[in-house]
Amino acid sequence: MRVSVVGTGYVGLVSGVCLAAKGHDVTCVDLDRVKVARINAGDPPIYELGLEELLKAHVGRSLRATDDLAAAVRDTEISLIAVGTPFDGSEIDLKYVRAVAAEIGAALRDKPAYHMVVVKSTVVPGTTEDVVLPILQAASGKRAGPDFGVGMNPEFLKEGEAIADFMEPDRIVLGGIDARAIAALEDLYAAFPDVDKIRTDPRTAEMIKYTANSLLATLISFSNEIGNLCAKVGVDVVDAMAGVHLDKRFSPVMPDGSRVRPSSLAYLAAGCGFGGSCFPKDVKALIAYGQAAGAPMGLLRSVIEVNEAQPAKMLEMLARHCPDLAGRRIAVLGMAFKPGTDDIRESPSLPVTARLLEQGAKVAAYDPIARHEAEKIFGEAVDFRDDLAAALDGAEAILVMTRWPQFEALPALLKDRTDPPLVIDGRRMLPKTDVPRYEGIGLKGA
Repeated sequence: MRVSVVGTGYVGLVSGVCLAAKGHDVTCVDLDRVKVARINAGDPPIYELGLEELLKAHVGRSLRATDDLAAAVRDTEISLIAVGTPFDGSEIDLKYVRAVAAEIGAALRDKPAYHMVVVKSTVVPGTTEDVVLPILQAASGKRAGPDFGVGMNPEFLKEGEAIADFMEPDRIVLGGIDARAIAALEDLYAAFPDVDKIRTDPRTAEMIKYTANSLLATLISFSNEIGNLCAKVGVDVVDAMAGVHLDKRFSPVMPDGSRVRPSSLAYLAAGCGFGGSCFPKDVKALIAYGQAAGAPMGLLRSVIEVNEAQPAKMLEMLARHCPDLAGRRIAVLGMAFKPGTDDIRESPSLPVTARLLEQGAKVAAYDPIARHEAEKIFGEAVDFRDDLAAALDGAEAILVMTRWPQFEALPALLKDRTDPPLVIDGRRMLPKTDVPRYEGIGLKGA
């Protein structure tokens, strides 16, 4: 199919590149001409594992970028809306979705052929049919259904693993207003014959996305609440969760006796909190949506409350050893909200680093990918280093904020220190006996 993807952020660019790799002819659309030029040069404006290689393999052949949305719509059969939907504190902001829908509708006015319009942005239930569809009809002067199709196709891409998630999905949700719209989505994903596909209406497709993200966020906050209790009563949450993980409903035993340990177990582990562009925003948006619908959403409110309080646990542990931080060198390891990405949105590192600076600490920081993004916020107030060893130099305490595999080298780097620094493990990724002075989330005294 000839596909246009509007928006070249994490979702849009990954989707466009992967669809091109699956045999479609793809045009990526963005208003930012610098982004467009970089994509056409094979230089992705975001970091995602494997993205650059895949982009270089297809750009100029089955993939291109442009800032001309109208031309892209005219020259393609299906358009995916993949623009941002930020949460403004009371509801998701649909200004970008509305603007793109209006532009697509205007382009459809003079297009005689049937065209499929698909919302891929994360939007609350009802948005596709109650907001996007009317805008498309008003701008085009045409009717949804007989003249053009409308659908909702949520993404389930984990940053840092988005390419693999797209190319090997565990499910594909096809939400269409009618059978013809769903058939168009079927054609788009025909290259995934063995993947479970859910065929439904747009409102249900929208709810599936929010439900999935809210469940994972709930698992994390549940684990963190248990971890905080464990720290109070003298139990190591790592040991407690290891016992929970062995429940066959979480990690089933196969007929040959081997045990399957699904990746979902990673969400049943205590840490310093979740971040990123999805979980915090989506849970808050669902709370607001539920409140407006007359459903209080008390559980999800607690999920957010627990998460927002979690980064402070790192500072509490530090304060027990260093009550006065003025002039003390503290190393912060990890600025990205998770490994494999340069995304620092809602990262627990941000409030922790800001508080350290407020208390007069001399903060050194290292992140293998996200340094440039963090520097936009902290500038020269933080001593950003290009390698792990340099960040550790002279540090009295080390805060592990992101589960980057590079940080597994910490014990080896610290073993010869005559005056070893305190290591506060916010991700419980290091064996607690491998460093002389260790504190961690969910550990006695934490």
